[in-house]
Amino acid sequence: MKNIALSIEPQFDVMAVRRDFPVLARMLRGQPLAYLDNGASAQRPNAVIEAVNDYERHHHANIHRGVHTLSQEATQLYESARDRLVRFVNAKSRHEIIFVRGTTEAINLVAQAYARPRLTSGDEILITYLEHHANIVPWQLVCEQTGAKLVVAPMNEHGEVSVEALESLMNERTKLLAFAHVSNALGTVLPVKRVVALAKARGIATLVDGAQAVPHMPVDVQDLGCDFYAFSGHKMFAPTGIGVLYGREALLERMPPWQGGGDMILSVSFAKTTYNSLPYKFEAGTPNISGAIGLGAAIDYLDAMDLAGAHAHEHALLRHATATLSRIADLRIVGTAQDKASLVSFVVKGVHPHDLGTILDEQGIAIRTGHHCAMPVMDFFKVAATARASFAFYNTVEEIDRLAAAIERARSIFV
Repeated sequence: MKNIALSIEPQFDVMAVRRDFPVLARMLRGQPLAYLDNGASAQRPNAVIEAVNDYERHHHANIHRGVHTLSQEATQLYESARDRLVRFVNAKSRHEIIFVRGTTEAINLVAQAYARPRLTSGDEILITYLEHHANIVPWQLVCEQTGAKLVVAPMNEHGEVSVEALESLMNERTKLLAFAHVSNALGTVLPVKRVVALAKARGIATLVDGAQAVPHMPVDVQDLGCDFYAFSGHKMFAPTGIGVLYGREALLERMPPWQGGGDMILSVSFAKTTYNSLPYKFEAGTPNISGAIGLGAAIDYLDAMDLAGAHAHEHALLRHATATLSRIADLRIVGTAQDKASLVSFVVKGVHPHDLGTILDEQGIAIRTGHHCAMPVMDFFKVAATARASFAFYNTVEEIDRLAAAIERARSIFV
């Protein structure tokens, strides 16, 4: 496995890419930082940092409403980021790209502006067992508000959701299917296009949580055929507090606003308010202007990269990590789906994940420990928490080898 991973690296110059990310040069307690927590939040390249810094230093003003130069410049920078997102996910129109704070807000927007007005008692929302809390709780709230029922498709011991099981739960009462493109806790990749087609044939609306997918694979929303697709900037090398909801224009047009105020308004009287056109109807208040600009810069950075090489490198890291960690005594990998993104969740017998995370941190290795906002997944596998190492294209085989050695050290302390 190690030789396979190393054979990929000459095709993808990971060391050149690492120089674009200043934080990766940090030393922690005398050790080079090995940042393996990309599933929670990826690091930012210089290009993103500089784009945000340039805006803050030279162009900051509120957007859309000002006639002065700074406002016009800020508006142009903000809206050009939207145009880049249209191309990035292959939306049909810029009207289909809504700026939000992140995936969580995007899902809540759909829950309250699309699902809540349409659902009645007896209707069903279908999700899967491996969802992040952000793709569970908003639907529970809608069910409480409307009398609808939340239906959960099962998964197997590998962390896979059967397409046939999903299909068997679709019926005339199913009004919405919401599911992750990639599981944040297990790395499982779902066959989105196939599942969406099954739902579409039955007239079921679809929302895809793409937070863990967009950084690691190409996403074409028209090809996938979904009605809504949500993702966050900070997982794809952009700032925090910015994200995107893609929605089919015909659906967005019929949806009422979720929040009121600011740029979602055309005119207001005490008798009536006229709402703005798309996409602004769903962008109430002053937005995260610098975040959107940073997201646009992140897309430019990715567009300039050898993405095929980057994705191949990540898969090589996953293969190497799976093989290397599997050789450690008393270590169990949680989530062994055939189709996985570049993360490995695991438990070590006799070592609590939080203790493991602390020991790794002392050696400069950053991983995530806990339930990963996926408590039902933890319950399914009968664990309180897991350790999760999640990889980006700037990670290396050597960092995985350091991770394995540090886990062995932790075992020697506790076992």
